[in-house]
Amino acid sequence: MSTRRLHGAAAHPDEGPAEPIVEFAEATPYEQYVGVRQLQALVRTVTDHPAEPSFLVVTQVMELWFILLRREWELAQRRLRVDDLDGAIAAIQRSVHHLRSLNASWGSLLWLTPSEFNGFRDQLGEASGFQSYEYRHVEFLLGLKAESVVRPHKGLPAVHADLERALAAPSLEDDVLAYLARRGLAVPDDVLTRDRTETHDAHPAVTELWAEIYRDPRPGDELFVLGEALTDVAEEFTTWRQRHVTAVRRSMGAKPGTGGSAGLAWLERSAARVVFPDLWAARTVI
Repeated sequence: MSTRRLHGAAAHPDEGPAEPIVEFAEATPYEQYVGVRQLQALVRTVTDHPAEPSFLVVTQVMELWFILLRREWELAQRRLRVDDLDGAIAAIQRSVHHLRSLNASWGSLLWLTPSEFNGFRDQLGEASGFQSYEYRHVEFLLGLKAESVVRPHKGLPAVHADLERALAAPSLEDDVLAYLARRGLAVPDDVLTRDRTETHDAHPAVTELWAEIYRDPRPGDELFVLGEALTDVAEEFTTWRQRHVTAVRRSMGAKPGTGGSAGLAWLERSAARVVFPDLWAARTVI
């Protein structure tokens, strides 16, 4: 084998395909980019129960999906604020695929029975998915706001400040409506100036605005495409929450949650909150 081929240099036409690089002075570029050793070090179980590694890794993978969703929706907000609708729609549509992958993560826990979960559950102490601050960012960006879910993070000042900022900041829906108002659509002033820290129900005028867009879904209608992308987000996120409820019901029934919540009952109430309510209400009035 020639030195040129060993080190990945372009092969001479007569030499055939180049071989992959197999010698590195330090860690491979793949390791440096992906950080596999750091990922391995994060799989720190607290018991030797064989079911726990799956539970931990799936939870960690979901956190990574939350981070990616947050980035996509914050990018969509920035694009909307400079009236780049194409860029915003692209980010929102990508996030739908991320949500589908997030939903698929539950498949790795479908086998978890109550006995298996009980094998390590007590050792989790007060740790609970309720305490995920990246998930709170996801909820806040979707307009599901509540000051109470910020409080658990006071012990991490930077995280707490970031969540307080997100609580008061516009949601993705707020930025969509501000964009539509700049396009000349009749978004009421009281909607544009409403309290950002609260979850909002459907507003009759906004419902009618979306209904009008949906009454004429012409090919190439970018506002219709926007509405459908947002509806896909709402549907996939709702599916994730419903699968969460089912996973909890299957693995622990109606026991109290590890973090002190009512467990299943609390999740069911949370899952009942509607994302982008005007888009759903519009389907009733068309």
